[in-house]
Amino acid sequence: MASLYVRIYLTVLAALALFAGVSGWVVQRHLAIEREEQRIFMQGAVRERAEAWGELLQRALPPAAAPRAEQAAALAEWSQRLRLPMALDDTEGRRIAASESFLRREADGPGPLGPRAQALLLDDGRTLWVPRLGGMGGLGGMRAAAVGRFNAETRVQQAWPGVPRGLTSGWGLIVFLMVLFLAVAAGAWPVVRRLTRRLEALKQGVEAFGAGALHQRVAEDGRDEVAAVGASFNRAAGRIEALLRSHQTLLANASHELRSPLARLKMATAMMEDAAPPQRAVLRKEVETNIAELDALVEEVLLASRLDATAQLNARAPVSLLALAAEEAARVGALAQGDDVSVPGDERLLRRALRNLLENARRYGGGESGGDVEAQVQRRADGGAEVRVSDRGAGVPDAYRERIFEAFFRLPGHAERAGGVGLGLSLVRQIAERHGGRVRCEAREGGGSCFVLELPSA
Repeated sequence: MASLYVRIYLTVLAALALFAGVSGWVVQRHLAIEREEQRIFMQGAVRERAEAWGELLQRALPPAAAPRAEQAAALAEWSQRLRLPMALDDTEGRRIAASESFLRREADGPGPLGPRAQALLLDDGRTLWVPRLGGMGGLGGMRAAAVGRFNAETRVQQAWPGVPRGLTSGWGLIVFLMVLFLAVAAGAWPVVRRLTRRLEALKQGVEAFGAGALHQRVAEDGRDEVAAVGASFNRAAGRIEALLRSHQTLLANASHELRSPLARLKMATAMMEDAAPPQRAVLRKEVETNIAELDALVEEVLLASRLDATAQLNARAPVSLLALAAEEAARVGALAQGDDVSVPGDERLLRRALRNLLENARRYGGGESGGDVEAQVQRRADGGAEVRVSDRGAGVPDAYRERIFEAFFRLPGHAERAGGVGLGLSLVRQIAERHGGRVRCEAREGGGSCFVLELPSA
């Protein structure tokens, strides 16, 4: 299969050749019409000139009854005045007189009835011979054709002022069009090749990315469609790379987090066979706790994977944040209050975000009862909403206020003291971003932390 640049280049050449051919045909046609019009015009002019000569000489020459010597003298005088070879025959065709120039012309070629002379019949029956001014065989015909070509070429030069006169007719025009064709073809080659070379580079980048080089990107130079395609590919490649890296990290961390509850389950089941009844109850509770931890971990991993794979929400409906906050706060014994604000979104995901924030606050700053945890819903000036979940715990150091929203990140020492796998706040951030909002951690006045969830109105 021919390369793309070859096909584009051949298409350009074909279009150029067609244009050159049509242009040449139009110009030649125009020149032919101009020459024919000029020839017809010159023939009419010659005919009128000959008739004028005939009328003039008929009045100037002596009558047919005058002596031959008088007629010959008058013919010689008018031949010299007009600088025109002439001869005069009587009514019976006998030669009366001829000028010296006519005799020389007659000696060089055929006789007076040949193609180089023409007869003008006078009213008295005599015949006046003059050089043939019309027709292609005579001097006048050649002069008319030359004048026609000159005038036609002059008109073409007015349309193409930069073209030499010799290149506007016949083979000269063909040569000129061929040179123009070759010049444009040579100039089109680097343009077409540069365009297709960029397409080839884009093709190679796509193939390399498909082969597993996730870091592969293509050039975005230029401001045309090829550059736009390259930019779109780079954006898509960046999203795919980030998604795959996120999944790889998620799976690696999840496999690491699964080992602890699985090891505890294995140990508890092994000890249960030889344990006394009171110890069996303790071990059974440990098994149930580890199973619940595994279930929560698997659920959070699956939800994180779905959020990573979904750029936009599938469902958007008005959700009352105050009602959600009140329901979830009751589960942990916290207080919820504020404005009754509704925002468009997925109720299930927003409920999960509020639950994670409240459980996180209870786990790290509200004690078992959750009495120090508060949820405040506020309406923003732009129509959106803001949910502030506060606690009275030890707080989050400034250096970790952004990192706590990373998947599987936990503050030093919190894993041993409070448990958890570090996915709760990461899910909150993902849910907020899918709704067009954001989440941040602030220091609470009087001690503790305050997590602020901002959601737009649309």
